[in-house]
Amino acid sequence: MKAIKLAFPIVLLIISGIFLIASFNVPKANLGNPNGPLYFPIGLSALMLIFCIGYFFQELKNLQKEDDYIRLLIAGRTPKLILVTVLLGIGYAFIFEQTGFLIATILFLGALLFFINGVKKWKANIIVSLCFSFITWYAFSQLLGVSLP
Repeated sequence: MKAIKLAFPIVLLIISGIFLIASFNVPKANLGNPNGPLYFPIGLSALMLIFCIGYFFQELKNLQKEDDYIRLLIAGRTPKLILVTVLLGIGYAFIFEQTGFLIATILFLGALLFFINGVKKWKANIIVSLCFSFITWYAFSQLLGVSLP
C-alpha cells in the first residue's frame, strides 16, 4: 500500500525531469534573444519539478495517517456501497432501453435507497425515488424539450 501512494509522486518527478531535459532541446530563436523560447518551458519544468519534490515529501510524511484512514474505510460499509451502486448502475443501463427513463430511474433509485436507508424508511425511499424521477422527467421532457426514452 505504501508503494502505491509514493508511485504517483515518483512518476510525476520522472515526467517533470524529462520535460526539463527536453526543454533544453527547444530550438533557439533567430530574432531577438536567442534563448527567449527556452525561458518559459525551462521555468515551467523547474517549477513542476519543485512542486513534485514537495508532493513526494508530503506523501512520505502523511503515509502512516492515510494508511489508518484507508484501513478504516475498507473495514466499514463503504466497499459494499460501492459494489451495490456499480451493480445497480449496470442493471439500470440494461433496463433503461426496455422500460424507459421514468420506470428505470424509479427502480434504480428505489433499490439504491432501500439498500442505503434500509426497509424501516420505506416511505421516504419511495417518495424520494418517485418525486426525483418525476421531477427530472418533467424538467427534461416538458420544460427543456429533451426526448427521453
